[in-house]
Amino acid sequence: MTDLFDLSGRVAVVTGGATGLGAGMAIGLAGAGADLVLVDRKESEETARSVRQLGRKAVPLVVDLSTMAGVNAVVAEALKSFGKIDILINNAGIIRRVPALDFPERDWDDVMAVNAKTVFFLSQAVARDMMSRRKGKIINIASLLSFTGGITVPSYSASKGAVAQITKALANEWAQHGINVNAIAPGYMVTNNTENLRKDPERTRSIDERIPAGRWGYPEDLQGAAIFLASKASDYVHGHVLLVDGGWMAR
Repeated sequence: MTDLFDLSGRVAVVTGGATGLGAGMAIGLAGAGADLVLVDRKESEETARSVRQLGRKAVPLVVDLSTMAGVNAVVAEALKSFGKIDILINNAGIIRRVPALDFPERDWDDVMAVNAKTVFFLSQAVARDMMSRRKGKIINIASLLSFTGGITVPSYSASKGAVAQITKALANEWAQHGINVNAIAPGYMVTNNTENLRKDPERTRSIDERIPAGRWGYPEDLQGAAIFLASKASDYVHGHVLLVDGGWMAR
């Protein structure tokens, strides 16, 4: 039964893989046997070292994912290094916190480019390799804001709503080609993206009171979900958005 979750011989590309949720999921996949391409906008060897300590290969890649050139570079480097891509985790994302009345066009465009446009076009590029083998797993990172509107993050909410819908749309077309497209929607997690939010005592208190698990999540809390959606265990799961939120949405 444990073979269902075995990722030995698989190659995974994780965007935003240097830190935070991406690093947590990457280390989880490596523990299950996968080799990693760790894509991020800044150089970091820490996650790569953790992967290698687990006996797996790691290729760190510094890329600007807001451009199509960056998308193409990710696929080219992964195929050059490993010859295939079995798993893609579209985790890279940015957030801008400004009240809606004052929200600037530049912040809207920047967030939508990385959080939504790149998810679609990187999935498209990777799916071409996966389709040639009729096998592949694409995991998009959605959010609680795929379901709710949030406060002072209109472009982030719009982009994460788009991630959920892109996940379903791609699953509808690509399931017949052996590609599973699903998403993970993390709850409130302790990451750099939530640092400012966690400094707000009133917001933090209101969030804490709603989480049945009684705590915020950590990057390692996503490892089980990522391994499940990357492995044979999820071969008949398509177009699903899996909440990993400590029970937040249940309230």
